Amino acid sequence: MKGRTTVSDIVSRRPRPAAVMGVVNVTPDSFSGDGLYLDEDAAVERGVNMFDAGAEIVDIGGESTRPYAEPVSEQEEMARVIGVVSRLAAFYPEKLSVDTMKPAVAAAALEAGAAIVNDVSGLRNADMRSVVAEHGASVIIMHMLGEPKTMQDSPRYDDVVAEIVDHLNERITVAEREGIDPRRIMVDPGIGFGKTVEHNVEILSRLGEFRSLGKPVVVGVSRKSFIGKMTDRPTDDRLGGSIAAAIVAAANGADLLRVHDVPETVQALRVAWRLSAQSSAR
Repeated sequence: MKGRTTVSDIVSRRPRPAAVMGVVNVTPDSFSGDGLYLDEDAAVERGVNMFDAGAEIVDIGGESTRPYAEPVSEQEEMARVIGVVSRLAAFYPEKLSVDTMKPAVAAAALEAGAAIVNDVSGLRNADMRSVVAEHGASVIIMHMLGEPKTMQDSPRYDDVVAEIVDHLNERITVAEREGIDPRRIMVDPGIGFGKTVEHNVEILSRLGEFRSLGKPVVVGVSRKSFIGKMTDRPTDDRLGGSIAAAIVAAANGADLLRVHDVPETVQALRVAWRLSAQSSAR
């Protein structure tokens, strides 16, 4: 386990633009409308297509974390994701992430070939911290205000960026103290997880402040509700807004972008960065 590639390795060996993480939702109730419930073959095919389109990592989740989502059982979540992880890991070792808050699911996914745990609860669970440390896994520590069922109930901050930076710094300290390799930690400010539109805009505009934590920064803006509120578009018609937000996030310091639309995002990032570099050279 000690020789496996770290998330930091993946993003540090890439020049800008940011690397892309594709999202595969093996759920019946994904907020983004792309759930592939009980269709393992389709989920595997989607993951393969994302890698072919330029994704550096594919993140597989079996439980919706949309606002007001109901949790699923440990057994159900495992049934949804482990087969997908195992099949993709045979072809893409060290490039799979499991999106889960459950330690047992994380452990099973890591044993099946995943290399990263994407924990939207920010490693609050001591057992999850133990699983990550014992497996020598990489981890994305995200900020979420409360739980999925309550996070959008009037979220409030005095200074949203400063408070999230402080929270993530505390979670990093705990993780490292409990044996998680500092090189294997990424941070995610948690766009849409207990934030208003104004909070999300503030976070994206001040994204560079998260680099003070000394960890790669991952950002997920794809198809989220704040884009719908800004554009009056339904979930399945937010591609333009998602790409625009991804470009801004990359320009402001994101290392890894978690997206549903991999080909379009990769293309947009490459063009934007080429044009930006050309303009800067003049």
